[in-house]
Amino acid sequence: MEIRQLSLGPLGTNCYIVAKKNKAVVIDPSGEPTAIIRALQELQVQPQAILLTHAHFDHIVALEELRSRFEIPVYLDKAERGWLGDPERNGSALFGMGEVAVREADHFFSEPQLSFGDIVISIRKTPGHSPGGVSFIFEEGRFVVSGDCLFAGGIGRTDLFGGDFEQLETSIKEQLYSLPDDYIVYPGHGPETTIKSEQDSNPFI
Repeated sequence: MEIRQLSLGPLGTNCYIVAKKNKAVVIDPSGEPTAIIRALQELQVQPQAILLTHAHFDHIVALEELRSRFEIPVYLDKAERGWLGDPERNGSALFGMGEVAVREADHFFSEPQLSFGDIVISIRKTPGHSPGGVSFIFEEGRFVVSGDCLFAGGIGRTDLFGGDFEQLETSIKEQLYSLPDDYIVYPGHGPETTIKSEQDSNPFI
């Protein structure tokens, strides 16, 4: 299993491609669709789905172009139904970089696990930064894609629509810090870290 990190868009939001054999999933297509397409070509994989950790605008800028080009479904937590097309809720109306509105997700997470070929993904609900925040756990690769829940030395902001600090703290402690110490954390912004490093030194939790 391979993971490719791409820092894209005006906020440097991380998009991830997780690949195994000839298949892949795209997590949070944050911008610059040509860069994502080029990475998929370099990896020689066919994307199977787009998975969203949450529906904030900086995580979805390239969503529609990728969905249309590859004819693949988009998955999102049901707590953020309607956010993709709502600039107020997805935050794009607040940042002065142009409003973002895309079609609704094709599927909402209903099971704790998804599989695409040999790629097996466990889904943990990690709300707090936003009501429908989720983290994707890849047991084979021993890593988690945490979205804007947990960063290297930081946590997601909770002053946007639907944010809740106490909920975020609970999500991190119960859903992420319960993972093995050596798991790599791939966040929505910035460099990767590990569960142990954040448990030992994250100043916010």
